[in-house]
Amino acid sequence: MREKQKILLPGQTIGILGGGQLGRMVILEGRKMGYRFVTLDPAVDCPGGQVADEHIVGAYDDLLAVERLAELSDVIIYEFENLDPELVRRLEQKKRVPQGSRLLEICRHRLKEKRTLEHAGAPVARYTAVETKDDVISAIGEVGFPSVLKTTTGGYDGKGQWMLKSSADVKRLPPEMFTQGRSYILEQFVPFSKELSVVVARSSTGETSAFPPVVNLHRHHILHMSVAPAPVSAEIAAQAEKLAIRIAEHLQVVGLIAVEMFLLENGNLLVNELAPRPHNSGHYTYDACYTSQFEQLIRAVLGMPLGPSDSFSPAVMVNVLGEHTESFMRERHCFPSEVKVHWYGKKEVKTARKMGHVTIVADTAEKALEIVREISIWPPLTDQEENVIKAETRKLQEVGRSE
Repeated sequence: MREKQKILLPGQTIGILGGGQLGRMVILEGRKMGYRFVTLDPAVDCPGGQVADEHIVGAYDDLLAVERLAELSDVIIYEFENLDPELVRRLEQKKRVPQGSRLLEICRHRLKEKRTLEHAGAPVARYTAVETKDDVISAIGEVGFPSVLKTTTGGYDGKGQWMLKSSADVKRLPPEMFTQGRSYILEQFVPFSKELSVVVARSSTGETSAFPPVVNLHRHHILHMSVAPAPVSAEIAAQAEKLAIRIAEHLQVVGLIAVEMFLLENGNLLVNELAPRPHNSGHYTYDACYTSQFEQLIRAVLGMPLGPSDSFSPAVMVNVLGEHTESFMRERHCFPSEVKVHWYGKKEVKTARKMGHVTIVADTAEKALEIVREISIWPPLTDQEENVIKAETRKLQEVGRSE
């Protein structure tokens, strides 16, 4: 039986560390459930703060601002992982933070994340820890070319990553990157046919539920498009869900965990990264699933029964970046009814900045993709990109059936 003091009733307040678009969408879903929200973010006019009942402007290491968040909140969650776990531990002493500092500490540190995945029995690419350029040179002998050098903390959307295809690339690494006390991880570059992701919810009661897998397409290391359902065999989709749930249970997640995976040509899956929060590739759930990832997060952290995560429509989600904004604004009024617009309210338009997204819901994913092509806001898909999002080959389907 749930402890009575842990039940959060409508009218009570959920505090959110972070005021980005993920927090914004959590708030919009939570309002329908009757909850109030307070956000903490350094930006005065952040997306989440625009829709919160109260917004605290402050840095995440501003102890007065953190104390104020704790005072105003009945429970606290975070919407991104680039936070100091010590901050979350401090809050845990004052208020319930269901996601917890342990999950944050693991998922924000690539080396800890890889080791945890191995302990969970999840397959990962070869990797090794490095701290100096000499370490990189030695590690190449173990990992080989091509490989990817990544910062252990702080990188996202391709930032803090260097592709190494030859010894010449190693020589070109900036010497100063190894004199700033930063640590790195060298990973084997994995040639894959598709990138999949699965968002899993796990409640404080231990109940789990996985959203249908999607296939993702990136441009310049930033997610461009997610296609749901994933154009893979039913067997491979089931394997991906099972693997993601195993990881969520091993980590004892409370909330959401997004599991990014590579599908290899032989039909095997490798886990790439984790995100302990709502995920860009799960945005389609807002318009195409019976329960969105944002509502599911609230249900999970509050110990409510999880909602059904099934989709009721195929969907394609496409990000709108700063460079797409002018065309978006010009064409917005002409979009067909299948296009669902989500605009984040960011005031400053920057190249590569996520300004919003659209989700196209249609009878089939192929029809949704055709609508994306007709909108013409984004550069056309290349042949290689088309191969990533199209249905897998008969060879892969046969591999999935045989396992």
